[in-house]
Amino acid sequence: MYQVIAILLIILFPITGHTSIQRYEHLIISTQIFTQTEINDEAVTYQDYIKLTTDNVWLVTMSERLKRFKSDQNERESFLRTVYYEATRAGLNPQLVLSVIQVESGFRKYAISHAGARGYMQIMPFWIDTIGEANHNLFHLRVNLRYGCMILRHYLNKENGDLFRALGRYNGSLGQSTYPQLVFNLWHSTWHYPSDTL
Repeated sequence: MYQVIAILLIILFPITGHTSIQRYEHLIISTQIFTQTEINDEAVTYQDYIKLTTDNVWLVTMSERLKRFKSDQNERESFLRTVYYEATRAGLNPQLVLSVIQVESGFRKYAISHAGARGYMQIMPFWIDTIGEANHNLFHLRVNLRYGCMILRHYLNKENGDLFRALGRYNGSLGQSTYPQLVFNLWHSTWHYPSDTL
């Protein structure tokens, strides 16, 4: 347990002066922390979700906004609990992650891009060989969100907190403004929450 906490602290608060390679190694270590329940397609439980927040309004608010993409309330809330959990675990704003998902896949679980990226956060299969295990299914809810959040966290660390550049790296469009601006626009207009700092 202490090893897991230490690794997470390294991910969330990387030591300055480390090279990009060392930061990448932290990403590799962190994404290998999957328990048997986390590599299946099960959502985060409500009990695990409420351990992370005292805000009971967030889930209701975001569920209402997500309704046009996911009509089933149970599916919406399961999805949102998992987004919140994985984003928070990676030190990311859950509303940012929702914005990324909307741009990447339109909240389609089985989305596949022309380049072969998969699932909600459009993870390229090479990431399995790079940081995962052969039994990881990128269409599984928990796996896809874990990969996506940790990859975005890695790029944010690599860019010293510059979210614009981190989003460019995530999308493979570093130096171009279109993708980061789409994410920022959705975060501001659709997924903004009172506690956000944009």
